[in-house]
Amino acid sequence: MDKQAFCIGLAWFILTLFFSGCAATIGEVSENVKPIIAGTELSDGQLLDVTIEVFESEELSEKEKDKLGMSEEIRQAEERFIPIHLMYTMQRSGYWGAVRVAPSEDHADVQVQGKILTSDGERLSLEVTAFDARGRQWFERTYTENLEPSDHDNQNLVPQEHDPFQDLYNTIANDLVEFREQLNSNEFREIREVSRLRFAEGMAPDAFGDYLERDASGLVTLKRLPAEDDPMLRRVDAIKVRDEMLLDTINSYYDAYYQDLWQPYTDWRRLHAEEVSALRELESQALTRQLLGLASIIGGVVLSTGNNSISNSSLPNVMVLGGAAAIYSGFEKRQETKIHKDVIEELSASFSSEAEPLVVEVIGETVRLSGSAEQQYAQWRTMLRDIYANETGFLVENDLSVENDNDQSSDLTNRDKDDESY
Repeated sequence: MDKQAFCIGLAWFILTLFFSGCAATIGEVSENVKPIIAGTELSDGQLLDVTIEVFESEELSEKEKDKLGMSEEIRQAEERFIPIHLMYTMQRSGYWGAVRVAPSEDHADVQVQGKILTSDGERLSLEVTAFDARGRQWFERTYTENLEPSDHDNQNLVPQEHDPFQDLYNTIANDLVEFREQLNSNEFREIREVSRLRFAEGMAPDAFGDYLERDASGLVTLKRLPAEDDPMLRRVDAIKVRDEMLLDTINSYYDAYYQDLWQPYTDWRRLHAEEVSALRELESQALTRQLLGLASIIGGVVLSTGNNSISNSSLPNVMVLGGAAAIYSGFEKRQETKIHKDVIEELSASFSSEAEPLVVEVIGETVRLSGSAEQQYAQWRTMLRDIYANETGFLVENDLSVENDNDQSSDLTNRDKDDESY
């Protein structure tokens, strides 16, 4: 009898472990999150400019690519789509100055960086870090939202305004507003001055490096301010205007990319969520049948070895045969998932063909707003330093490693002299 109790207990343990695992929940953002909107128009002194960097992501695992049909092309598109939609969400709050997306860190008043942890249409999980120009980190948090496939059928989905994961975007934007509200007027002024001088320091480190001080943790503080009529500072301010104009140009192309991406990406997420949900249901059914079959076989074996009237009946054989049939049915059910995997792969291939990297012309230079966008933006920053050196005669040793930047910088500088309107 002890042997029977052990086997039956083992069978129940397997089933309990399985079903308790299925019931596990993951923390996520709240539902129906309302965006925090400024009640009145804020003065210029209360506005901080924000740069959201193109997001990063971890390399897709073989499971994500083979089982879920994800692709690197989709993830690269999301690295741009997500910060762009966050930008539009923040702009509507009325709490910020210029909110832009940039390929790399921009020394803005406020910098937002993000990493895609999970994105499959059903679940979006992001790691977001925000800090100001002083190097003070506002927060580093993980945001997760889980959706049902039916949530993608919402008729209120509108580009720039309402995404299926809008609660997640609103939560991030609201957290940024809440941290901004903790600043006093002196901190607003300090952040803007540090941002301005960090840009100047990037143009001419020797000339502007003495105005800022950094501690061991990397925090930046003001030592002193240059005179407002400093001719070198005014030239840097003019260079910064050109840089912001280029960023605005880049953002206009990001916007076109986002608009072109909206419909195919929205459709892909909806269909992919449906396929992943169906895939999970089939796998769950298959595993359930296999576990129930295993429990039935164990029970049949226990009964057949007992010293009672049941062991001499046909019930143990029926249980063993029934259990074997259930396990086989589970394997057959698992084979059906291949159909859904194929559909997911077709969707991924279709999306990838519609999300080709965007190639644009910026001041005569070809810029790819995908894999090489970060290097192109680094080249642009190097060119700005060369422009400053040419205009002021203040020689600056570039510390950015880019190919052929001398020729590109020379061309840009000459072009700029011919076109003072830029």
